[in-house]
Amino acid sequence: MQSFTIRDLRERTGELSQAAEKGELSLVTRHGHPLFVGVPFNDKIVQHGVYIALAEHLFQSGGMSIGKAAKLAGMSLVAFTEHLSRLGISVVNYDPEELDAELDYFNT
Repeated sequence: MQSFTIRDLRERTGELSQAAEKGELSLVTRHGHPLFVGVPFNDKIVQHGVYIALAEHLFQSGGMSIGKAAKLAGMSLVAFTEHLSRLGISVVNYDPEELDAELDYFNT
């Protein structure tokens, strides 16, 4: 996610539109505080709505926990988890060493 200040918008509109074309969110700030999020218009928004598409993106990018993303999407944790699974988005994110340690624990 790219971040822009209000002043940046005059000079960096090209970067903002390029980020949107890539499907990336952009955060616009004023005096160091978040003002709004630029959300690219794509098929996900048409199909699922802004809140669900935003929650999917924020969870997948690591910007939000699954619980908070489910709340943003207006769904229960179970429903949101199932929704992500249908989209092929993993809800578990172990690094290989951590996964090996967990599996070793269960195998002992």
